[in-house]
Amino acid sequence: MERAIQTTHQKALDINLDLAKYGTFAEIGAGQEVVRWFFQVGGAAGTVAKSMSAYDMTVSDAIYGKAQRYVCRERLEKMLDHEYELNIERLKAKRGATTQFFAFANTVAAKGYKGNSECHGWMGIRFQPIPQAPPSQIILHVRMWDKDNLSQQQALGIVGVNLIYAAFYYTMSPDTILESLLDSLSIRRTEVDMIEFSGPIFDGVDHRLLSLKLVQIGLTNAAMFSPDGKVLQPSEVLYKKPIILERGSFRPVSHTNIDILHSAHQQFITDLQAHNQEQELVLMEITMKNLMSTSNNGSIDYQDFLARADMLASVGKTVLISNYFEYFRLAGYLRRFTKEPIGITLGAKSLNELFDEKYYENLDGGILESFGRLFKNDIKVFVYPYLDDEGKLVTAASFEAPAGVQDLYNHLLKKGCIVGIEKYNPDYLKIFSRNLLKDIQSGKDGWEESVPPEVANIIKERGYLGYRINE
Repeated sequence: MERAIQTTHQKALDINLDLAKYGTFAEIGAGQEVVRWFFQVGGAAGTVAKSMSAYDMTVSDAIYGKAQRYVCRERLEKMLDHEYELNIERLKAKRGATTQFFAFANTVAAKGYKGNSECHGWMGIRFQPIPQAPPSQIILHVRMWDKDNLSQQQALGIVGVNLIYAAFYYTMSPDTILESLLDSLSIRRTEVDMIEFSGPIFDGVDHRLLSLKLVQIGLTNAAMFSPDGKVLQPSEVLYKKPIILERGSFRPVSHTNIDILHSAHQQFITDLQAHNQEQELVLMEITMKNLMSTSNNGSIDYQDFLARADMLASVGKTVLISNYFEYFRLAGYLRRFTKEPIGITLGAKSLNELFDEKYYENLDGGILESFGRLFKNDIKVFVYPYLDDEGKLVTAASFEAPAGVQDLYNHLLKKGCIVGIEKYNPDYLKIFSRNLLKDIQSGKDGWEESVPPEVANIIKERGYLGYRINE
């Protein structure tokens, strides 16, 4: 049944009138925008035990302990720890048997009058799903895109009410919690690029799947998780890091996938070491377009996605899920967080798509504009060779671009924007993921030799990609 979307006013009022829900609001940075809703709609005495803002840094440190940054996850969690425990300590004896205690907190940097600093924040709620139950928790990271401070504050207040309402009334459906976070808003105003559920009520939640759904339902354009399945906040992971990234379907993860990244990585770090730059970040990226292309009806097969995630985890890779099909949009996203060098790897066969002008018809400057965006500010594309249908080796140097753009390609190659991968394993050029997938599904012998041992084991143990167990 389709969910009825309530207004922010109605959500806040419903909570106020539910006398079982009672707790604290602690907000730093953008004013008391969330608790303001509960005061405005009336009946706040039924919900608000305390409202506060430790805005001064010294005061904040005195209450929550020192922190290197004030808008960060660490600060948010200290706020939740402190305020929730105070609620239990002060109120449990009097009303613990009938009350679902909660602590809501946020720490936010909204648009200031002096400059154009990053407008973002951390927000969370720790709550009891029923009276006397151990607490569970939801935390998230938001970005505010409105151009003025007042609009950002208003948007923040709406997200906060949505989060509190979802925690209490949509607890049994993490999908619904996600869908409701931007009720009365849009991604043009607010983006949620990370969310994490914890506590007994959320046992069994797979955060890799939640990361995918953040992108799928439009709460953000990119999400990230680590090899152990932990959700990552992209801006914190990407911040000021050199980045080397491989885009692929990874269906399955083959020796070729690993060799592409390893070979490009070696050339990439040689340049970094020459300039004494810091440790690089290595990413495997899957686009939403790729995930949808493997389904007959354009939907996403979640089990197929989790199989790919498990295979990438088995070889220790951090995964980025993005809605950036065009490479220049991916580059623009990464450039939001770092000024360090960025390397993007692809096979020479994929250069045909990169230089296909039909993908840039929506740009006023067409393909020239797209490459202007892609290659500015120290971004390089590392090209892995392939064997064509006649068995001829095609490299970055021998690649023939589509008609009309060969001169452009030659210019980018000469300038060093496009770089041929030099050291690679020629045996891996014969591995094609599409053929490999057919071999796995048909039960043909020998496919294991084309993938890392860890990947072969996990495919066979769990029956991934259509592999028939015990056959």
